[in-house]
Amino acid sequence: MSHSTPIVFVVDDDASVREALEMLIGSAGWQAETFASAQEFLSRPRVATPSCLVLDVALPDLNGLDVQKRVAVDSSHMPIIFVSGHGDIPMTVQAMKAGAAEFLTKPFHDDVLLSAIEQAVERSRATLDREAGKRSLRQHYASLTHRETQVMALVVSGLLNKQVGAELGISEITVKAHRGRMMRKMQVRSLAVLVEMTSHLDRNAQTAFT
Repeated sequence: MSHSTPIVFVVDDDASVREALEMLIGSAGWQAETFASAQEFLSRPRVATPSCLVLDVALPDLNGLDVQKRVAVDSSHMPIIFVSGHGDIPMTVQAMKAGAAEFLTKPFHDDVLLSAIEQAVERSRATLDREAGKRSLRQHYASLTHRETQVMALVVSGLLNKQVGAELGISEITVKAHRGRMMRKMQVRSLAVLVEMTSHLDRNAQTAFT
């Protein structure tokens, strides 16, 4: 998904602005989707594709900052580039504190917007890749048996196979067998990598199987 053509969403109630931005975005190789209102954009199903939102602050139905709050809930991977017809320092500060990628005042140069979009898209791509990695890790962990999760927990804590066996009341050979299957399921070849991976598992995922 993170290698799909990025989508740049544009929400602006000015038809001429939407048309101009659609052409500019398309010329840069991205896919543009334009909307005349916030509600129209918000009703559009979300996609797990690198994307960003070019959002006019002053919209007839919803304030741009309110849209930002909603996007943060269901599309945290989608950075927002605010555009405004007038400079409003308090609004700019509020938007940036809430995580906006950029706040541009009209009129702005095409290169400035394209640069902001490029950075926002890469930020979106990186977020999606991290989320995909975490999902894959949780799936690998969920495939472990109860005994394999016990062995993994003790191994990453620094215990040797013999010590793990003594802790669990099983032979060292049995520990090695469980450890081998666990390593294959987690798709790792070294203890160092396994320790690093477990640090990214959320506590709920680990306690559910131990």
